[in-house]
Amino acid sequence: MGADPSEALSGVALSLVDTAQGKVQFRSSGMAQHVTHVLLHGIGSASASWAYQLNAAVGRSDIKVLAWDAPGYGQSSHLPIELPTAQDYAERLWSWLDYMRVSHSVVLVGHSLGALIAASATRLRPQSVSSLFLLAPARGYGDAPLAERERVVQGRLNNLQQLGAQGMAKSRAAAMLSSNAATALQEAVRETMSQIDPAGYTQAVQMLGQANLAQDLKSLTCPVAVASGDVDTVTTPASCERVAEILTSKRISLGPVGHACPLEAAEAVNDLLGLSTLGVLR
Repeated sequence: MGADPSEALSGVALSLVDTAQGKVQFRSSGMAQHVTHVLLHGIGSASASWAYQLNAAVGRSDIKVLAWDAPGYGQSSHLPIELPTAQDYAERLWSWLDYMRVSHSVVLVGHSLGALIAASATRLRPQSVSSLFLLAPARGYGDAPLAERERVVQGRLNNLQQLGAQGMAKSRAAAMLSSNAATALQEAVRETMSQIDPAGYTQAVQMLGQANLAQDLKSLTCPVAVASGDVDTVTTPASCERVAEILTSKRISLGPVGHACPLEAAEAVNDLLGLSTLGVLR
């Protein structure tokens, strides 16, 4: 993709709605009569991370894409509980989509932490999801020993407390991309991460600590694809392969890219999701 992520978002609407469960900020693109794709970002990210996917839908009459800012991100309301589960996020998602009058089944896409929400949402309303894409999926630590869960959660929260959002962005952004990523992508990831809300991030960390992706996936019947970059050091290829094995399938390679694959492997992701001329799951 030639344009900077900020330029790719220039024709994309940013909106805020007040649903029955709280406010949701989101970006939308495309002119189809019905919503076709719903995109869920990761823990250190936001709807802006889907810049190239949203840009692919601008002016198109065959697709309509929505990308939310999860509860506690952007102007979206926090969840009203201290220790939310993936299902709590999924219920907020469906509340928003109900408010948006999304009545046809959608292609649901989750990146990293968003994969946990997407899988839970699909389990809750299988009839509303035509296919599910898990990009560099987080697996959650719900099935890990208690000591490991506590270590992961407390480690992330300590980093936030010690560094703040700006400091976290400076120290963590580079790990989201490959060493060959363009400067504009590095800046986009750093800028988005620097804007996280500490309370929203804290809730997301607590959810990550107790979530169990494998458990939700075992009950799904719709087509599911798992894809990630070959040099992802956050959700490694081996970790994503294990997710794919639950589905008796194989991980789809997005090439030599890092964790922020919707940005760094935009063309491959768009092809995969059917946002360009070809898609894997129809």
